[in-house]
Amino acid sequence: MELSARAKDAALAALVACVLAIPLVGLTTITLDGKTVIETRFDWVAIGVAAVFVGRLGLGSLPRRHPSVEPLRIAVFLNRHMRPLAWFGLIAAVGWPFLPFSSNYLIDLATGVLIYVMLGWGLNVVVGLAGLLDLGYAAFYAVGAYSFALFAQDFGLSFWQALPIAGVLASAAGILLGFPVLRLRGDYLAIVTLGFGEIVRIVLRNWTSLTGGPNGINNIPRPSLFGLVFAAGAPPGHETFAQFFGISFDPGQRLIFLYFVILALALVTNFVTLRLRRLPIGRAWEALREDEIACRALGINPTTVKLSAFATGAMLAGFAGAFFAARLGFISPESFTFQESATVVAIVVLGGRGSQLGIVLAAIVLVTLPEFGRGIGQFRMLFFGAAMVAIMIWRPRGLLALRAPSIRLPALASEAPR
Repeated sequence: MELSARAKDAALAALVACVLAIPLVGLTTITLDGKTVIETRFDWVAIGVAAVFVGRLGLGSLPRRHPSVEPLRIAVFLNRHMRPLAWFGLIAAVGWPFLPFSSNYLIDLATGVLIYVMLGWGLNVVVGLAGLLDLGYAAFYAVGAYSFALFAQDFGLSFWQALPIAGVLASAAGILLGFPVLRLRGDYLAIVTLGFGEIVRIVLRNWTSLTGGPNGINNIPRPSLFGLVFAAGAPPGHETFAQFFGISFDPGQRLIFLYFVILALALVTNFVTLRLRRLPIGRAWEALREDEIACRALGINPTTVKLSAFATGAMLAGFAGAFFAARLGFISPESFTFQESATVVAIVVLGGRGSQLGIVLAAIVLVTLPEFGRGIGQFRMLFFGAAMVAIMIWRPRGLLALRAPSIRLPALASEAPR
């Protein structure tokens, strides 16, 4: 009886939401002969989203017979099929540009997803493993992008030559941020990192002699394949990819090459973070996340652990920033606002802190949902926000909050089954 009553309340709440949403999303203003009039035009997609969302809120308090069954099933399924799933995902990612339905738009969209996947895995070191809330992650992203752009323009370095430099400089910026926040935790740490991100953006916007100020930096060189450029024509002394292989030039060739470059960088990032997690430094990050006082009692130096987490996460963001600059060929301070940091943090939280696969799923959701919402025009962000809230109500700990332990201790002889 209680279940039936609550289900009826949820249905009633959805109906009320549908009625209330009609005047909000069904009325638009248009201008005719210099006069503004109101036009009634129902957008049933947005109305349906509002109704489903509020109805889900009503069902959220329904009792569950076995609340731990679903996470347990997910954990068992992932532990048993993680390797096949990883290989399937890798094969799908490699073959994505060559699928029959693939297009330049979808390849470029997948490239953007992989950039955010790489940023999410980098921030996961700081937030997911070390437990340090960083709201200024876009600052390291910007340091990597501007480092590559400046070294490429002033010293003539190629993308592959400037890539490690961008990572090192971003790592140095992470250490520079780490020192002032060694004794801060929680909200205070978030406020300081947020301020650091804004400081970097303001410096980039006002240091016009170095960064170009609000105008940014143009004509950033694109990555090349062993000196072969992906363009219609090559500079003197160089050869294009199409000329070397004797094929006609196609702009899609550059898109495919950039896709495979970021795919390789993301795979290296995943491999490095997984290996670091199994090393003593990775276990120290997780111990710091659980209890800093216990870490001190065990002889772990929290200063070194925090600085290493900030430096590692910043270095990975620097690599992603260098690719971002090379992909667009233009950067400006407006590309590294707080919204970028918030998006990456949302990816980590939505995917499940510490979950590598969850971050991939969250990045796909956060990047592709606004694209799918283009059909509803001005209500796209309403659809996007409602979908995010609904996902967090459905999975409050993230899409895949469960993860395998970093180390497994062998069973004692006295505890072994007989």
